[in-house]
Amino acid sequence: QVQLVESGGGLVQAGGSLRLSCTASGHTFNIYFVGWFRQAPGKERESVGRISWSGSSTYYDDSVKGRFTISRDNAKNTVYLQINSLKPEDTGIYYCAAKVYGSVIHDYDYWGQGTQVTVSS
Repeated sequence: QVQLVESGGGLVQAGGSLRLSCTASGHTFNIYFVGWFRQAPGKERESVGRISWSGSSTYYDDSVKGRFTISRDNAKNTVYLQINSLKPEDTGIYYCAAKVYGSVIHDYDYWGQGTQVTVSS
């Protein structure tokens, strides 16, 4: 089992920055990669990117390239999502999720509870 807890959300003005955290606990040795997702009000959840648990590789969805940066702190078992130049359309609930080795499902295996990001214009 892996537990994920997101934090760092809040209310910010457009143009500002936020750093979201996703701290993993439990069987973290089994994590393959961690993804970040967001869900805007009234919209489906969408991926923003992911990072290997080793931290050696990252991937970003085209919609966020250049403004979002995913990183990892090995010592803290934490993955970060740095968001710069925030826009009102970045408003939503941000989730992290973990994919584990040997998983037989198409989707991620474990999800956090989410953290709310609200960007005012």
